Amino acid sequence: MQKILIIVHAPPYGSERCLSALRLATTLAAQDRERPEVCLFLMSDAVVVGLPNQVDGNGNGLQGMMELLVREGVPIKLCRTCAMARGLADLALLPGVSIGTLPELAEWTMAADKVITF
Repeated sequence: MQKILIIVHAPPYGSERCLSALRLATTLAAQDRERPEVCLFLMSDAVVVGLPNQVDGNGNGLQGMMELLVREGVPIKLCRTCAMARGLADLALLPGVSIGTLPELAEWTMAADKVITF
């Protein structure tokens, strides 16, 4: 099974890079044939997407994609340093999303066949 790590730095709002990353992750996770193992690591301003109850003009699209990824068994981690810098480390996160560390990211990177960044 192919292992794909997606690292997102882009903020969830103001550009479409975070949206594009989540769209790719959900599409990969939903593959029927040759489904890869997908891991998602959110850094910089992307950590904000791990917070619940954010409703955008399209009716909760980013949170819905994050919840779908969790249901599909995709591990999702937020960079601890980035979350702490933004005051998010002690806040409730979406169920299935957790705080991660750079050693964990390094481990995921070494195990991945492909690393994609947004």
